[in-house]
Amino acid sequence: MKTAFITGTSSGLGRGLAETLSRQGWRVYGCSRRGCDLPGVRDSICDLTDYDNLPAALDALLGDVSALELVVLNAGVLGEIKHLTETPLDDLKQVMEVNLWANKAVMDWLHRWGRPIDQIVMISSGAAVLGNKGWGGYALSKAALNMLARLYAHEFPQTHITAVAPGIIDTAMMDHLCEEADAETFPALKRLRKARGTEAMPGPLAAAERLISILPRLKDRPSGSFVDIREILEPEGHARLYWNASK
Repeated sequence: MKTAFITGTSSGLGRGLAETLSRQGWRVYGCSRRGCDLPGVRDSICDLTDYDNLPAALDALLGDVSALELVVLNAGVLGEIKHLTETPLDDLKQVMEVNLWANKAVMDWLHRWGRPIDQIVMISSGAAVLGNKGWGGYALSKAALNMLARLYAHEFPQTHITAVAPGIIDTAMMDHLCEEADAETFPALKRLRKARGTEAMPGPLAAAERLISILPRLKDRPSGSFVDIREILEPEGHARLYWNASK
């Protein structure tokens, strides 16, 4: 039986991945701040930014596991969509704590754990490359996460590591982005609103199935690579998205 460890399993993509893999016969371990009640998923309630207590929580969760076929570092926060010049440094630091440093803490624990890990996927975002107006802390943190994956590829030579942008997903986060945030001031939101309710913005389960389907193909790329899932599944749409952003 294959074994996976996923962070952020209480909702969104993390929950979708846990549910889908469990249904496919995987043994799934997860951790989240609010907990995950999915049957068959062994979940630990923990705060990944509580660095003093995180090692003990991971020891308790994964101490008896001999190997992992898959790790998905999914937990993350968006932060507020606003001008970078108007974003307090403390707000940026908070986003970086969750989206970057918490993942470093987990990776360091996995390195000390020292057991075989076949594949690690860090959930990134196209925002890391597109640099759209208003996405300040989130874009900065995901760009740094991409480099984190590249750097750790040197230190996990037997593990394939990828930073993956999973595309836009219809989660609770989109309620704010599509209904409340200022699309006139921050034009990238218009694309999200246009996509909501279409195949371009799947729900968490469909997005999880899509990500799982490309896991073998990620290994065709060098370990440490950043891959936008749309580059594999929708190359023409991916080219248009990144071309328009570069103009």
